[in-house]
Amino acid sequence: MREVIATNDGPKAIGPYSQAIKANGFVFVSGQIALDPATQQLVNGDVATQTERVLQNLAGILKAAGSSLQQVVKTSVFLKNMSDFADMNEVYSRHFTQAPPARSTVEVARLPKDVLVEIDVIALA
Repeated sequence: MREVIATNDGPKAIGPYSQAIKANGFVFVSGQIALDPATQQLVNGDVATQTERVLQNLAGILKAAGSSLQQVVKTSVFLKNMSDFADMNEVYSRHFTQAPPARSTVEVARLPKDVLVEIDVIALA
């Protein structure tokens, strides 16, 4: 069974994709950037500020799917500049304190709306 997850607790999809898909005991959350779900506007600020908003967006979408950040098993972090890793990681570590998920982190040439960070997750439902 495949269930589309849509909530106002995360930014609306800005393309042909779902905020998340719940299937076979997992929740697959699309990459999130620092958009405020209330306004659909980009949150200005450094990578730490943007990472905080991204993790709040992920938490809202996971909650709508009946999951949480504590149920995340894998994350993928995309950074505009790998020199921002320490600042991103400091914020990230506050959200994943117990048994953090597996993670990949890569530097990319460009992200949607020229943000500094994008994160997607896979969680247990």
